[in-house]
Amino acid sequence: MKVNQDKKFPFVPNFLLGVAGGIQYLKLKAASKDPRKSQEKTLRAILEYGKNTEYGKEHDFAHILEAKTDTELYARYQKSIKAGDYEDFRPYVNKMKEGASDVLFQGRPLLYATTSGSTGEPKWIPISEAYLNNIYGKMNKTWLFNFIKNAPKVYEGSIVSIVGKQIEGYTPDGTIYGSVSGFTQARCPGFVRKLYASPSAIFNIEDYTARNYAIMRMGIERNVTLCVTANPSTMVEMQHNVDFWWDEYVKDIENGTMSDKVQIPEDIRKACEPYFKPNPERAQELRELKAKYGKVLPKHFWPNLHLLTTWKCGNTQIYLDKLEGCFPDDMFYQEFAYFSSECRAGLVLDDSIETTLFPHMHYYEFKKAEEFDDPDAPYYQLHELEEGKQYCPFVTTFSGLYRYNMNDILQVGSPFVNTPRVHMISKVNGIVTITGEKLYEGQFINAVNQAVATTGLKLEYFAGYANLKESRYDWYFEFTDKTVSQEQAEEFGKLVDENIQKINIEYEAKRKSFRLKDQAVFRLQEKSFAKFKEDVLIQTGRSADRFKPNVLAQNELNHETIARYTL
Repeated sequence: MKVNQDKKFPFVPNFLLGVAGGIQYLKLKAASKDPRKSQEKTLRAILEYGKNTEYGKEHDFAHILEAKTDTELYARYQKSIKAGDYEDFRPYVNKMKEGASDVLFQGRPLLYATTSGSTGEPKWIPISEAYLNNIYGKMNKTWLFNFIKNAPKVYEGSIVSIVGKQIEGYTPDGTIYGSVSGFTQARCPGFVRKLYASPSAIFNIEDYTARNYAIMRMGIERNVTLCVTANPSTMVEMQHNVDFWWDEYVKDIENGTMSDKVQIPEDIRKACEPYFKPNPERAQELRELKAKYGKVLPKHFWPNLHLLTTWKCGNTQIYLDKLEGCFPDDMFYQEFAYFSSECRAGLVLDDSIETTLFPHMHYYEFKKAEEFDDPDAPYYQLHELEEGKQYCPFVTTFSGLYRYNMNDILQVGSPFVNTPRVHMISKVNGIVTITGEKLYEGQFINAVNQAVATTGLKLEYFAGYANLKESRYDWYFEFTDKTVSQEQAEEFGKLVDENIQKINIEYEAKRKSFRLKDQAVFRLQEKSFAKFKEDVLIQTGRSADRFKPNVLAQNELNHETIARYTL
């Protein structure tokens, strides 16, 4: 079976998603015509949903709902509830985990999404039935339908979708916790689920090398036309797996097997068996690709890939650079959208990086980014945002988060209908300060990129950490050219430092006044990011799909971990 011949126009999924997703798209479009009206309606609906809960009674939702106008509603809401972070909700969530009902929202959670917390203890994000049905039900259909709008043949082949582990464990009351993406993928419409290149069981493989092997062993055999994964670093890692295991893939595809050289539990191997059968024709095609190209890339083994979606904003540029030239030239590459465990805020509908928000699903408030730390600074409504300005969002959801600080910096773009769109700039904690310089992650990335352009020294990975003890920054660089000396690396680091001084006047002032000492520069071992990632995942218990480390940070655990891989 030649991949190039394995084509069939996807009438069934296009029709069904066109109906289900098209209806929800029209509702999104209608809600976006008047964001002020939609946001008032949404906040009232969320407060009504939660007014008889423990939290709703404590914060007098019934009184807030008596407001006659949207302005009065927002004023009462802000007065009754202080904007906060997860720690403000942890006591309520702990009660829910023990089995209590009607705490933050009606009933009990269907599941919990787990993600890292600022205190070191994980966040447990409760997912209500209303939230799951609307955001991961109705709006997911819009997302899948939108793929068709941008690439009509996107469902003609197989789908490689890389998600987290569906079930990581159970709370004391028996509710599951794990990856929402894994949970929803396993429950997606049957006509979509049958297009997946592999079973969801593979995401339960603990060993990441083996997990990646399983994904790519099954994916490479098939005519993949859609690839979905949030983090572009995942695709970089997949390519590393391909480079190392190519001959083993080919042998497995030829024989209809799964190599015993990778650690995959027997129950998962059995779940994969229906996806295997001897395929010598495809194996021969893959051997020919290796002979022809040497390094085989996705554009070679997936020539019909119509759409790839990953994050493209924030600090992901360092990974996007590594993917350049890897995919078919005519492939539609779409931004994954502004999305987190706490709130799937919207969708990207076109070839921009702008997220179309859900004014009928969440209530949003914003502070100007430069006023984030000012407790007296005003909050702005969705319809008040100005294009080109940067804001920090606070969300209220149907899953029991009220005025929740997302700790993100967003930039406002052009509107969808009449509702402002946004894209991610950085985490607020992507702003690091040792002596008041407020160095932004984006400034560090730009400075490094300028140094690369000036010197011609390419990088596989880089990171910077605040060293408070020494009052300096520690720069870590993995150079593509492994012959780069320590002296060359230090000269490169000096150039980065000079570039930062040109774009950050506070940093320049602190350096010239010697309050910030000279940076320390370290060369990293080969494949340092993969090693670093594996260590951090083991130490924190996080899943790979939620691994989003800042490349500039003040994080002692990550700092100590990356330091293990210096030359």
